[in-house]
Amino acid sequence: MEKPTPKNDEAAAAGDRIKDSAQQIWLAGLGAFAKAQQEGSKVFESLVKDGAGMQKKTQQAAEETLAQAQARMSGFASEFGAKAVGQWGKLENIFEERVAKALEKIGVPSAAEIQALKARVTELEARLASQSPAGSAPHPARKTAATRKADEAPAKKPSRRRPKL
Repeated sequence: MEKPTPKNDEAAAAGDRIKDSAQQIWLAGLGAFAKAQQEGSKVFESLVKDGAGMQKKTQQAAEETLAQAQARMSGFASEFGAKAVGQWGKLENIFEERVAKALEKIGVPSAAEIQALKARVTELEARLASQSPAGSAPHPARKTAATRKADEAPAKKPSRRRPKL
């Protein structure tokens, strides 16, 4: 047998220390695994709860942002509608002015001119009635070609079409 030497004692002591250290590391790993198994479900439930809270917060923020965007778009739509109505009114006025000018150029009297003529005719009829002798009837107005045609035209036949539903 071999005699123990100081070198062999040191090597054996170093080997024992390495074995003890490896054993402690192994035991620490097993302890961490056991603890993770025990507390794993608690940690998982906690994470689910935190995730649900975060989802509610982000959903509320998204809904608020959507409501703000809808309000802004509604404002834009109202503003655009008001501008369009204003522009449409201007366009309508321009159209009416141009039609009136075109009718004036071809000699069609305006509504105001027709009203003035009606008033004048009424005034003249009143004068004639006041100037004629009391028992005599005023002379009938002369018929123009247009009024004769209207008097001679046959009456229109009633329409036999069915009314649209």
